[in-house]
Formats: sequence, structure tokens, C-alpha cells
Amino acid sequence: MQITRRTLLAGTGALALPGVATHALAQNKAEFTLKYANNLPITHPMNVRATEMAAAILAESKGRVDLKVFPSSQLGTDTDMLSQIRSGAIDYFTLSPLILGTLVPSAQISGVGFAFKDYNQVWAAMDGDLGAHVRKEIAARSTMFAFDKIWDNGYRQMTSSARAITKPEDLKGMKMRVPPSPFWVSMFKAFEASPATINFAEVYTALQTKIVDGQENPLAIIATAKLFEVQQFCSITNHMWDGFWFLANKKSFERLPADLQEIVTRNVNKAGLNQRDDVRKLNDSLLGELKAKGMAINTTDAELFRAKLRAAGFYAEWHKKFGDEAWAVLEKYTGKLV
Repeated sequence: MQITRRTLLAGTGALALPGVATHALAQNKAEFTLKYANNLPITHPMNVRATEMAAAILAESKGRVDLKVFPSSQLGTDTDMLSQIRSGAIDYFTLSPLILGTLVPSAQISGVGFAFKDYNQVWAAMDGDLGAHVRKEIAARSTMFAFDKIWDNGYRQMTSSARAITKPEDLKGMKMRVPPSPFWVSMFKAFEASPATINFAEVYTALQTKIVDGQENPLAIIATAKLFEVQQFCSITNHMWDGFWFLANKKSFERLPADLQEIVTRNVNKAGLNQRDDVRKLNDSLLGELKAKGMAINTTDAELFRAKLRAAGFYAEWHKKFGDEAWAVLEKYTGKLV
């Protein structure tokens, strides 16, 4: 499936409706009907690939597995859906490692501010020892497990209605929306901003009503959520790489026979790899789109921000929290941060 800016922004018409089967086989009663939920618009590459994935699982299982996709926080906020997958009310859920960190603290290590310098470092780490370390922790500390291939959310950028962010000092006193994670709060406090934790479903309204001045997200989300309508400035900070662990409820997955587990696993990981490529291409192409929508775009020097975090003790604090072993695995890929 070819993902383009036109596909991304076209709306729901080009895609299967949420929760509706994507293949004629589903007209017959499926042996297993499974729910997959996420917080992103149906036009985001995650849901384009998930819809494609659901159709492949239905076909390869000969109608035995009907995976229904529920986008756009239809089944609740991230916090709600995390609770639901833990209890088994939903079967699959994609979640940022940084928000998952509220339950499994070590999961958020992949989001250390200004750690990964490029995608080569990201995928080497997440498909290598760092990803394996986190998946082991998720399985050990929860009723869930994560599939091998983490999906991409892209490098995160900062937007604002107050002023362009060109250097760390520009964040001082700025009211910034952050996801519900202590990790984000810690980083923006290190920049002397005023972070406010708000679930994604409420971000547009919070920006529109000036409850907060700014927020940070990858370009694909800034575009699909139409945040350009309520934000004037977009600063290319690449301050955190963020992904989505594709999480499964253990008991739900174990109910599937081995042959169906293999079909689901293979298609989830395949879709994740395709989605990574989609997101990278989209994020590379969306700057022109956002400029055309009226956003002022500026670039930044990552080393200025890295130096501020170092001086504020951010890296030392999180090194201590994650522990020497996990931090050593991170720095194996990023180089020394402290």
C-alpha cells in the first residue's frame, strides 16, 4: 500500500471504517474476534497499515481471526486503553514507550531526550539489545507482551502559539502540553518550561483555548490532528525519538492456537516494518505541507539542548533511575550522554 500526503490527509473515505471487517470472509462467524485500539486518526500510517494487516490476518487464517481496528481513541484515552488491555477488555494496543513507562519504568529509556542522533541508531538499538531488554521487562512486569518490531512515531518536534523555539532559553516559562508521563515532565522542567500532562484526545482543545502555549509531537501527528490550525510556530528539535510498542494481552494471545499465533505475529511485525518506512517518508515530506498551512518552521542546534539537559542533571538523574545495566545498553548505541 502506497502512503502519500494525499492519503494521509484525505480523511476516512479512503480507508475501511473502524471496527468493520475488511474482508468478505468475515461475513462468516469468526472463531476469534479481536480488538485492536489506538489513539491516532484513521488516516495516520499506523491505521492504514493496521487495516491492511487485519485483512491479511483474516485471509491467511481463512476467516478464523477477525481483527477489528478502533482508531482515534474510540475506546478511551491512552490511560483507559492501557487499563483495558491489562484486564483483557481489548486484545491489542499500541502505546508510546514513554507512556508505557508509567507501568514499566524501563520502557521509556528509548525516549531519553536528544539521545538518538539518527534513525540508524534508533533501529540498531530497538531491533537489538535495547529493544530486547525493554520487551523482557514488559513481559515480566505486566499482563502484556510486546511484539518484536516496534512501530514508528517519528522524531518529536515542538510547536507553539507564543514564539519560535530556537534555543533552550525560549522554553523558559512556556506552558507545554506533554503526555501523561513523568519522563516528559522531567525533561521540560529541565528546560525551565511549565509542562502540563494532557491526554492526546484533549490536546487540540487545550491549544485552542490557550490552556497551554505549545506541545510536541512528530510531524505526521501535527498534520493528521490539524494542530497547525491552533499553532503558529513549528521548531524542528528532534528532541526525542518516539515509537509505539504493539502490545498484546498475554491470555488473549495464548488462547489462539499456535498456527494462528504465527499468522498474527508475522503480520504485526510485517506491518510495523512497513509503517516505519511510511512514517519516515511522511515526516520528511510534511514540512512543505505545514508551511503551506501557515506554520513558521525553524531548525535548531541539538547540542545546545543536550548541553542544557546535561547541566540540569537530567541525564544523571535518569541514569540513576534506569540503573547502570540499562544505561550501558542505551549508550552502546547513542554514545556517552553524561
